[in-house]
Amino acid sequence: HVQLVESGGGAVQTGGSLRLSCTPSGDTDSNFCMGWFRQAPGKEREGVATMYDGRFDNVINSLKDRFSITQDKNTLYLQMDNLKPEDTAMYYCAARQQYCTFASSYMTSWGQGTQVTVSS
Repeated sequence: HVQLVESGGGAVQTGGSLRLSCTPSGDTDSNFCMGWFRQAPGKEREGVATMYDGRFDNVINSLKDRFSITQDKNTLYLQMDNLKPEDTAMYYCAARQQYCTFASSYMTSWGQGTQVTVSS
């Protein structure tokens, strides 16, 4: 397993932007998936975006027009634009040494999470 450290969360108003970062420690060689998940109070954790092998990105359809995922060397980023109150959640970086999936139960390494709060 790798250790993952997130940063970049905070409080913004509706329409604002944030960029989350996730820095892994340990081996993140090829065939490695990193992704972002989020969990709002009282809701299940859901997949937001994934990056496989540093090249193949995927964002869930409902967020494609506002969120994007990129990777620079080993650091993973989640750019969030035009934020809405419903984006308020704890955002987690996760990883696994296999193909990417939005199913959180398949991810084997997790960061501590970073809080994103969007006010109306």
